[in-house]
Amino acid sequence: MRKPAIIEAPSVLGLRPSGVQDLPAALLGAGLAERLGAVRTGRVEAPAYDPRRDEATGILNPRGIARYAAALADAVGSVLDDGFFPVVLGGDCSILLGNLLCLRRRGRYGLLFLDGHTDFYQPAAEPTGEAASMELALATGRGPRLLTDLEGRGPLVRDEDVVVFGFRDTSESAGAGMQPLPAELLTIDLDGVRAVGADAAAHRAVDRLGYGASAGFWVHLDVDVLDDALMPAVDYHIPGGLTWPELETVLRIALADERAVGVDVTIFNPRLDPDGSLAARLCESLVRGMSARTGRGR
Repeated sequence: MRKPAIIEAPSVLGLRPSGVQDLPAALLGAGLAERLGAVRTGRVEAPAYDPRRDEATGILNPRGIARYAAALADAVGSVLDDGFFPVVLGGDCSILLGNLLCLRRRGRYGLLFLDGHTDFYQPAAEPTGEAASMELALATGRGPRLLTDLEGRGPLVRDEDVVVFGFRDTSESAGAGMQPLPAELLTIDLDGVRAVGADAAAHRAVDRLGYGASAGFWVHLDVDVLDDALMPAVDYHIPGGLTWPELETVLRIALADERAVGVDVTIFNPRLDPDGSLAARLCESLVRGMSARTGRGR
C-alpha cells in the first residue's frame, strides 16, 4: 500500500480562530509522522480570516474557502501523483471540500464521513454562517453555487457514494431547522453502531462504499465523533460518542481497504488540551487505526 504523506491544512475559514488551527502542530509534536512512518509534504496556508458573514451566501469566508479548496486540492493531488497516501491535518471541517475537489478532478469517489454531527445545515439555519456545519451539504451540491460548483464540477460527491457514520445530533439538528439528510445517503448513527458493534458497522459502511461505480473513497474524521467525555478538546460539545477502541476499529477496517485513497483529521483543539495528553491519545488512535496500512501500531 502507499506510504502515508502528511499535509498540514490549518484553515479555520469555516469556523473561527478558536485553536483548531494548531491541530497539525499538536499531532506532529506528539510524534504522528514518525509513528506512522510518514513523510511531511508541506503546509497549505489559508487566506486571511474575515469575521463578517457574507451577505450574498450567508456563509463566513466563502471566497476564501473556495480558493483554499483549490490550493488544498492541488497539494493532495501532488501527493497522490507521487505515489503516497495523503493524511491531511486540519483545521476545521471545511477542508473536506479541498480533499474531495482533488478526487472529483480525477473521477467519481465516495466518502466515509465520521463525525458527531451530520453537518448538513443550509445557511439560513446555521446561526453564525460557519461552513464547518455545512460541509457535507456543500460537498453533495446543496448551498450557494460558489461552494457547490467548485471549478464547474458540480457536486463533489454523489449522495449514493456517502456513508455518514457515528453521528448523534439528530434531535439537535432537527430542532435547529437543518435540512433533512437525503435517503440516498447511508446513515449509521451512534445507536446504529452500538446495535451491531463497531466492527460490523464499519464493514457495512465499507461494503456500501465499494458498491457502484466509484473509484475509491476518502475518510473524513472529525474528532468530535468520539465520546465527549473522552475527547473534550472540541468546540461544539454533545453527549456520548464512540470510544477510542471503537474509533480505532472503524479506521482500521476502512483504511485497510485498498480503495481508501486518503484521510483527513479535523476539529481537535489543542488549546483545550493544556497538558498534551489528548493529542498523545489521538496520535495513538490514528497510528492504531492506520496499522493495517502502515504495519505499525498493531
